[in-house]
Amino acid sequence: MGRPALAVGAVALLASAAAGYAGSAEPFFRSYLVGFVFWNGLALGCLAVLGLHYLTGGAWGVAIRRLLEAGTRTLPLMALLFLPVAFGLSHLYEWSLADAVAKDALLQRKAVYLNTPFFLGRAVLYFVLWLGLAWLLNRWSLAQDAGAPGATRRLQRIGAAGLVVYALTVTFASIDWVMSLEPHWFSTMYGVIFMISQALGAMALMIAALVLLSRRKPLADFLKPSHLHDLGKMLFAFVMIWSYVSFSQYLIIWSGNLPEEIPWYIARFRGGWGWVGLAVLLGQFLLPFLLLLSRAANRNPRILITAAALVVAVRFVDVLWLILPAFSRARFALHWMDLAVPIGIGGLWLAVFAAQLKKRPLLPVGDPEYAEALAHGRH
Repeated sequence: MGRPALAVGAVALLASAAAGYAGSAEPFFRSYLVGFVFWNGLALGCLAVLGLHYLTGGAWGVAIRRLLEAGTRTLPLMALLFLPVAFGLSHLYEWSLADAVAKDALLQRKAVYLNTPFFLGRAVLYFVLWLGLAWLLNRWSLAQDAGAPGATRRLQRIGAAGLVVYALTVTFASIDWVMSLEPHWFSTMYGVIFMISQALGAMALMIAALVLLSRRKPLADFLKPSHLHDLGKMLFAFVMIWSYVSFSQYLIIWSGNLPEEIPWYIARFRGGWGWVGLAVLLGQFLLPFLLLLSRAANRNPRILITAAALVVAVRFVDVLWLILPAFSRARFALHWMDLAVPIGIGGLWLAVFAAQLKKRPLLPVGDPEYAEALAHGRH
């Protein structure tokens, strides 16, 4: 999978970059932001779910732990891929333009926070913290496999502290990278929605990858319907939490009916974007809800991978729905680079993910909960 993904990704990115250099700079940077937010969100979601597993324990995380660790090790790539976003600030963010700030009193008041040096400094801090967490979790995971005393307890502590750091950094990153595209609008639920969305996307992707790898050893001997059932229930829980926080934001803004809040939803309900929002509602809530509701469906690999793949695909549509209406409020508009650039970034991400996955055994046999996971599978 690694080499074909790398080839497709490189070709798609080079073609898009060439088109952007030839005169389509704004569509390129907008499409690039979509792709970056989506794939970086999957890497961060792996970090969050991995921390959650170490904090709470349980056999459910043993089957996907190596997949999650490989996902976190794509963060160095995402840090490198942030550079085009930094170079494209003037094409993306109104607050980065001196002329726009001079004409807008609100932007002038927000300039203490929304300014280029502080924006880039915060991005550096985010990646330093994310990379540090990923390094610690992967380092002590290897130490646990080697039988190092206290490694399990240390992983629990890192997981607990890491979730706090993750929550804070993702909240501010979502404000910086996405919400500030429309600097006159704000929502206190925005960071929570991004956190749940990232965990949902990562969980779905890891489940899909696990099912695809389940025919190969050692997973073929380890993975049982009860493991799939646990993972399906986790995915179902994330679907419900995402639905709850997304509806909560809508309900609060709808009931308040304030002129500074409702334009965000108006832009996403008109001009064709409303149909995209409906697709997100169906594909990220209703259909997964129906597919994962029964016990038998969660134990069926075909149904489970269908639901997981659907969630991953609609997660991308959701990112499109969040970002692109900020640039085309009048009507639905989709540029060919809106698909090509995310495919390009995704090809690189999947190539690195596949390469990292090969570096460690697929099952953490040194995990104290490995025996419990084996026994759970027999039941």
